[in-house]
Amino acid sequence: MRRKILPSITTTEGSDWREKIREINELGLQEVAIFPTCLQEEQRRELYRLLKNSKVKNIPYCHLRNDMKAGELEYLVKNYNTRVFSVHMRVEYPTFHDWLKRKKIIYIENVYHPFDEKELMEFGGICLDFSHLENDRILARENFKRNIKVIEKNFIGVNHISSIKKVSQIDNMGYTCYAYHVFDNLSEFDYLKKYPLSYFSPLIIIEVENSIKEQLMAKDYIANLLKEKK
Repeated sequence: MRRKILPSITTTEGSDWREKIREINELGLQEVAIFPTCLQEEQRRELYRLLKNSKVKNIPYCHLRNDMKAGELEYLVKNYNTRVFSVHMRVEYPTFHDWLKRKKIIYIENVYHPFDEKELMEFGGICLDFSHLENDRILARENFKRNIKVIEKNFIGVNHISSIKKVSQIDNMGYTCYAYHVFDNLSEFDYLKKYPLSYFSPLIIIEVENSIKEQLMAKDYIANLLKEKK
């Protein structure tokens, strides 16, 4: 299987998404993933304007925010060849029914709860976030065991990769976690060695707040980890 690893424009609190677009233009990148996760509708309009005037030609992947309308999905599909979307589980964030036209290219991400197999069947399959999976392995073994069983028998359409730290933090939902959206050392991706190659999908997204240049370093590092698995 040929796998593509992409840097991303994240929009979480510590991420300067406008600067990332400037950096993308400086580097001449034409392909990137996007996470409009923390952008209100007006900010998303600005994001789309900046992307339209950027060097970006392809956005293979977008993580959906639950207030995004179907028109936004269609805009990305038409203008940037977006073919993979992901969303959190309904138990965490309700989804809009007008997405259902594209439900077969929308994948359900593991975050705080174990997968709901009925929900997975409505959509394209799994968006496997490795850092969330590893966090459950450390802190929520029952969730981890249940998710492994589901992962083994369902299609994985896309991966998220963030770092795993040695020291935990409390996230914005009040959960203890070792998964961070910032990496300080490339060794923070070494936890990926624990997981079989079959868990890695054709599309792998680096989900960190680090600069695009640092993400490209992480891309090379992760690619080498995968080569070692062959």
